Amino acid sequence: MTATTEERTYTSDEMMSIAAARALSGGQRCFVGIGLPSTAANLARRTHAPDLVLIYESGTLGSKPSRLPASIGDGILAETADAVISVPEVFNYWLQPGRIDVGFLGAAQLDKFGNINTTVIGDDYAHPKVRLPGAGGAPEIAASCHEVYVVVRQSKRSFVEKVDFITSFGHGTGRGDREKLGLRGAGPTLVITDLGVFRPDETGELVLTQVHEGVDVEQVREATGWDLKVSPELSRTPPPTEAELQTLRELKAAK
Repeated sequence: MTATTEERTYTSDEMMSIAAARALSGGQRCFVGIGLPSTAANLARRTHAPDLVLIYESGTLGSKPSRLPASIGDGILAETADAVISVPEVFNYWLQPGRIDVGFLGAAQLDKFGNINTTVIGDDYAHPKVRLPGAGGAPEIAASCHEVYVVVRQSKRSFVEKVDFITSFGHGTGRGDREKLGLRGAGPTLVITDLGVFRPDETGELVLTQVHEGVDVEQVREATGWDLKVSPELSRTPPPTEAELQTLRELKAAK
């Protein structure tokens, strides 16, 4: 029986963060983006994956922050790191040679082939409707990590058939495009939203493989800007445990 919103003891954002955290495993080297990815990665390290190695773009290796960092320049990342190196070293010696297992990214727009936009909303780059924070290290993360996980709140504004600008390359227009560009990593292999979980099929197009408790397929379709494919083996995300919820809430409340 599907729980209604009123019966739940958690929010859709909490379900998303917990589902994203569960995707990570101990021993992985994870290049973490600030925001939703950082929440999920730090939750994973505090629960089932204490030996998860968190790497931030500012050059902190093995950070173990006691609270969520406000930015990649937050001092708590350096204070709790196993090592601090320069930004060029992070990219030249860790990321580009393929030493990072998972790149964990967010998105303002994501299309059906996993391409990410964090640059501009609108067709005119010089005069966009909205100018976003930009790329940072995300293009390199998307290109070189063994695989990429994306966590994003889902709506027709964020889940679009074609992004207005490709900041970070996913699967281009389909399988084979990454290989043509000589990109090392597998690209996006997992997308987690506040409604469900998506994985690319053999063409590179994202397919709904899991829905969260209290969510049905029609809700997901209504929040998707393309004709959504649904896996014939669609499953339901196990709800959060009390331990996961408590840990997440303590993490977000920490100052």
